[in-house]
Amino acid sequence: MDNLIYVIPAMGIVGLLYTFIKFAWVNKQDAGNEKMKEISTYIADGAMAFLKAEYKILTYFVIIAALLLGIMGYSSANSSWSIALAFICGAILSALAGFIGMKVATKANVRTAHAARTSLAQALKVSFTGGSVMGLGVAGLAVLGLGGLFIILKAIFAPGAAVDSLEMEKTIEVLTGFSLGAESIALFARVGGGIYTKAADVGADLVGKVEAGIPEDDPRNPATIADNVGDNVGDVAGMGADLFGSYVATVLATMVLGRETLSNDSFGGMAPILLPMLIASMGILFSIIGTFFVKISDSAGLQTSVVQKALNLGNWGSIILSAIASYFLVMWLLPDSDMILRNYHFTKYGVYGAIFVGLVVGTLMSLITEYYTAMGKRPVMSIVRQSSTGHATNIIGGLAVGMESTLLPILVLASGIYMSYWCAGLYGVAIAAAGMMSTTAMQLAIDAFGPIADNAGGIAEMCELPKEVREKTDILDAVGNTTAATGKGFAIASAALTALALFAAFVGIAKIDGIDIYRADVLAGLFVGAMIPFIFSSLAIRAVGQAAMAMVEEVRRQFRTIPGIMEGTGKPEYEKCVAISTDASIKKMMLPGAIALISPLIVGFIFGPQVLGGFLAGATVSGVLMGMFQNNAGGAWDNAKKSFEKGAVINNETYYKGSDPHKASVTGDTVGDPFKDTSGPSMNILIKLMSIISLVIAPTLAKIHHASIEKDRQLKMENLRLLEQKETGINQMQKQNTFALTGINNISNKKENLVRK
Repeated sequence: MDNLIYVIPAMGIVGLLYTFIKFAWVNKQDAGNEKMKEISTYIADGAMAFLKAEYKILTYFVIIAALLLGIMGYSSANSSWSIALAFICGAILSALAGFIGMKVATKANVRTAHAARTSLAQALKVSFTGGSVMGLGVAGLAVLGLGGLFIILKAIFAPGAAVDSLEMEKTIEVLTGFSLGAESIALFARVGGGIYTKAADVGADLVGKVEAGIPEDDPRNPATIADNVGDNVGDVAGMGADLFGSYVATVLATMVLGRETLSNDSFGGMAPILLPMLIASMGILFSIIGTFFVKISDSAGLQTSVVQKALNLGNWGSIILSAIASYFLVMWLLPDSDMILRNYHFTKYGVYGAIFVGLVVGTLMSLITEYYTAMGKRPVMSIVRQSSTGHATNIIGGLAVGMESTLLPILVLASGIYMSYWCAGLYGVAIAAAGMMSTTAMQLAIDAFGPIADNAGGIAEMCELPKEVREKTDILDAVGNTTAATGKGFAIASAALTALALFAAFVGIAKIDGIDIYRADVLAGLFVGAMIPFIFSSLAIRAVGQAAMAMVEEVRRQFRTIPGIMEGTGKPEYEKCVAISTDASIKKMMLPGAIALISPLIVGFIFGPQVLGGFLAGATVSGVLMGMFQNNAGGAWDNAKKSFEKGAVINNETYYKGSDPHKASVTGDTVGDPFKDTSGPSMNILIKLMSIISLVIAPTLAKIHHASIEKDRQLKMENLRLLEQKETGINQMQKQNTFALTGINNISNKKENLVRK
């Protein structure tokens, strides 16, 4: 075991080495002419200015939160003050994941635009390589950080200790601080980046496209630089921190339940703890292999299907390789005898079955999301048709598609939970999520190439490159919209499984026997928890609306007051629009983030772990549904708008940009922007973050509410005793009745015999 555990951080280093090699390759590509370099510099400077302002605020938060965690860890026998250091490590690596993504995206965007002058194949190669740098960077940091920290903590707290010892429990509990730091930064990065990008996007669209009638990313639009900066801060940096946190939380949830699992393996019972980390580290290798499948020939046609097939090939390749390798890993690592977790017996074949279920669920979720958001499919085409009758019917159509799109994913998710539990109990649910997340590096590479392609199209438009260049980047961008939507569907599914595993871990560490929903206070907590995703979404969407209003006013002011701006002789004041988005996102991200962080603390410390359990259950179910609805509705609206840019046929008539149906689709896309890029993708972080906070405070809650927990346990035992007494009395009465009936039957038989005689 001592040698095996070092494989985990070693694979993290392999992922980071691949990251640096590919980053160097992207950096060597031609960045185009001076105008292209100038525009890309504006975008890069704006993106880095936002990160600097955001990370400055988050530094204060990390320091304060670390101090509070240190005090709490010091006062708990099952934790340690070092949980504060683990929290800081998680926060730093999460921020670093976002920074790496931002850095490579602002390098790859202009190089993709220049590559599109050559061919679609070269443009895909540059943009996808930029995405793979981010994907492997995030996975490498996560595996290196989690594996390395586990080795250090185990050496400090539990050298040679048994798996079921208090020392090992303390090791895992301190490790939860790492996940808490990662998820905390992810929430602020995702919400802040989402507010930034959508404030700029909505402002640029409403004034530029609808009012002024100029193309998207037109250099005359003052908000166009802010819009392109937003693609990076929201869809790249925010997404990088998001999936870093998801990756860590999924592995950690499985490790927590693995510590409780009784396993007679050859690694001293450590196999269930090591398995999720080894699956994650193995996924890095197969994601690297998968990247080599993503390519198209120079002679390939200019169609979205060609690019989509190339990306699917890479994704499927990494998934199939992970599925095959996981079988051999599980068979070698886990024992032949039964394993037990909370009285549920399962085998290593059941564990592999759960991993396979997780991979199938992740794949199905991506396919279903692709169907509901891809151009040319029934849902998007229904919105296109409804755009012909106005703005209101477009909105109605998009809302209906978003609501409908929750049906199949929830059925798939529910089936996955049931099947993975049947395979290996609660450990099966957790390892299914770990299996689903094993190819995160590949998923993120596919997801991240979209914003890079979107930026490339913006640079091509602003630099007035030939029309065919924008056509190629638009093909990549359209595919990117679909992959972004499928990535969000994948993320919310993994979040649901992870939250369920974290919930089960919380119940164990808080020392409660279960959550009794018949209790009035628990039922009340259930409803309050279900409300949290709604109020969170409201605050995030309202923040986008208010910031967009300020952006609209600024763009209108510049159109009015700067002479020659529409003729192209006057230069817009891009920096003022960038400042509006930056200030709004930093200020407006605080309240939603505070709700996510503080609400479980208030519920847990005031009302106890039982009520907190009900609160988490309500928030998880509500958050998953809200995330699916908003992500899919926003993605469908976006691609309905893009359908008109290529020419959409409605009742045998073709409509293009500038037509009335196109203007209606722009309105729908504007409504969908904060859905799919601000509040929707934040739902998966929200439900995991609240579960992790609950897991971190669980030992303290168990200590504070020990009397009430013990009272509940004694009351339950007393009720069971009374029930057993009642059943014993009933059984005795039944025996007496049976004896009496037997006597009556004997008398009747004798009477019948006498009558016969």
